[in-house]
Amino acid sequence: MIGYLRGVLLDKQPPFITLDVNGVGYELEVPMSTLFQLPEQGKELELHTHLVVREDAQLLFGFYSKRDRLMFRELIRLNGVGPKLALALMSGMSANELIACVHAEDTARLMKVPGVGKKTAERLLVELKGRFKDWDSGATAISLPGQGANVANSSSAEQDALSALISLGYKPAEASRSIRAIFAEGLSSEELIRRALQSSTQ
Repeated sequence: MIGYLRGVLLDKQPPFITLDVNGVGYELEVPMSTLFQLPEQGKELELHTHLVVREDAQLLFGFYSKRDRLMFRELIRLNGVGPKLALALMSGMSANELIACVHAEDTARLMKVPGVGKKTAERLLVELKGRFKDWDSGATAISLPGQGANVANSSSAEQDALSALISLGYKPAEASRSIRAIFAEGLSSEELIRRALQSSTQ
């Protein structure tokens, strides 16, 4: 089991990143909550990881904090929740927001996450309520990295943001509409994704 990696951030193609660890490039999939906290490419980074082994693939997921990794592990233990849905839940809201949502039994809020219908939302609330009873749901803001000279050109950033939303469960047409609604020249892919997720959950 790979539980922790420290290396240099080589590439970001949301929701995937490549981390150079002593000359070995690890490809990891990360939730948007982690993506928004990453440093610029070329900077050193530490991530807590979770390895999923399937018959057809070995998937490595990265998380900025142990708390986020624990949240991911709690989610994938649930019946019918795989890594893709778990990442969508963690990308659509922070860990604290998800905990507060469960405590408030807010079905409508969960249904705004791509891939979560009414029945799935109701089942998630029932199953998660017992698991999250001891979790602290105090609000914690996500700090975004500064946007400097590393911002990609608009077309590339737009395509990266579009791909990230589709990987989170958005239909292509829905993802395209979300990006167009908030698009502005000069924004990085991370900022486009953040704005699109915020607008879809309001």
